[in-house]
Amino acid sequence: MFDIGPGEIGVLIVLAIIIFGPEKLPEIARKVARVVNYLRHIANDAQSTLRRELGPEYADLDIRDLNPKTFVKKHLLEEVQPVIDDVRQDFKDADRGMREDVEDMKKTLAGMNKDVPAAESEGPAPFDREAT
Repeated sequence: MFDIGPGEIGVLIVLAIIIFGPEKLPEIARKVARVVNYLRHIANDAQSTLRRELGPEYADLDIRDLNPKTFVKKHLLEEVQPVIDDVRQDFKDADRGMREDVEDMKKTLAGMNKDVPAAESEGPAPFDREAT
């Protein structure tokens, strides 16, 4: 749910030492661990009660499935996903084909430029200040 990296943990530890002091920190850490354990126990108990009350047909219920984003992805997009994958593959194929065509055109133009003699150098093209 929350992604906390080592940098954030380090900042939290430094802040805790500054705010509470190194003497009280172990006691506070034990209290926080007890609260987290208690909340985890409550969540597991609520989940098991929900499964028991809903009956055996919902025995494989996962609370995360009740998240609307997960629900839509699992139940609605499941049917459409093969079509989406086909469209993505078609776009990739078209992109690959266009890139190959561009490379072929570059090769053709490079070959054509070899056949055309270089124009005589007349200096830079004239510049008209009033035209711009």
